[in-house]
Amino acid sequence: MKLSRNGLRASAIGALVVSGALVLSACGSDNNNEPTKDGGKTSAAASNIKCDGAKGQLLAAGSSAQKNAMDLWVKNFQAACSGVEVNYQAIGSGGGITKFNQGQVAMAGSDSALKDEEVAESQKICKGGKGVNLPMVGGPIAIGYKLEGVDNLVLDAPTLAKIFDTKITKWNDPAIAKLNPGAKLPGSTIQAFHRSDESGTTQNLGKYLSATAADWKYDPKTKSWPAPGGQAANGSSGVATAVKDAEGSIGYFELSYATANKISTVSINTGAAAPVAATTENASKAIAAAKIKGTGSDLSLSLDYTTKAEGAYPLTLVTYEIACDKGNKAETLPTLKAFLTYTASEEGQKVLSDAGYAPLPAEIAAKVREIVPTLS
Repeated sequence: MKLSRNGLRASAIGALVVSGALVLSACGSDNNNEPTKDGGKTSAAASNIKCDGAKGQLLAAGSSAQKNAMDLWVKNFQAACSGVEVNYQAIGSGGGITKFNQGQVAMAGSDSALKDEEVAESQKICKGGKGVNLPMVGGPIAIGYKLEGVDNLVLDAPTLAKIFDTKITKWNDPAIAKLNPGAKLPGSTIQAFHRSDESGTTQNLGKYLSATAADWKYDPKTKSWPAPGGQAANGSSGVATAVKDAEGSIGYFELSYATANKISTVSINTGAAAPVAATTENASKAIAAAKIKGTGSDLSLSLDYTTKAEGAYPLTLVTYEIACDKGNKAETLPTLKAFLTYTASEEGQKVLSDAGYAPLPAEIAAKVREIVPTLS
């Protein structure tokens, strides 16, 4: 699927767009197996990175949705800062938060903001402070599918909820047929795949379905898959691989995994004049309406999953980098701040230029750049 690049100019808003996954030594298990594609920008980008005392190893873990972006950032940062190693394990948002609150990593990546109890737990590690949410990567959650002869599948939230809740089990179900007049829908069984690990992507999908589908009765706060039935796979890459390999399948993952694996994606009927495709531009239109609900150094956001704005793709997520506002370990603080300064900078955003992630609103990106230097 071709991705629109309109509206991704850094002068308008901070572009956070991922290129193909880059293999990172000692990275986590969620390997996207994409070729390196940096368009020759890596050396130029690396030359502008300020290391500011960065040294040694920085351990981080969490969201697999941001792994492709993290791989590229790490590659550039390590090229610029000699002797520095950033080791990001893509183990899922839940696993990352657990490691962070156990003091095993200096930073966690999560596709959902810390819960109140997780913030309270972080105070044991962040001496004199607490864990805060710094939005860094935005993007659409793509609904990928494999269905021979059907290239432009349209679904709406109620139908998606029934598919993932195994209440719709055949591809030629009347609800799907109504949304796709003229499509040659087979009578085969739908193979619905979900995440087996705790995932912020799962939680964001649940929040979307809870807000838009009356039949979705599950707790929108859970990071674990709540519905019965379906098939499970580990990480975004696991779900994407399962969908790619299985005829009649459907699943959810961050858009770059669909792009890398050439997986068709669903357009969503939101009630707008036309169904909305999962593109970075369309996700940007939805994320632009996000409001900061956090206070102080915390920049957690409130997303509008019910938007019917023309061209706004509502099924989005924002990945946060979670760090201590105060009480970071002295030996890793300089590297943590230098790395986050780079990822939040215009330079760090520009190198993520080709596919997969949506821009953050300019005012939010600017606030992140203000807060990172204050971490202590």
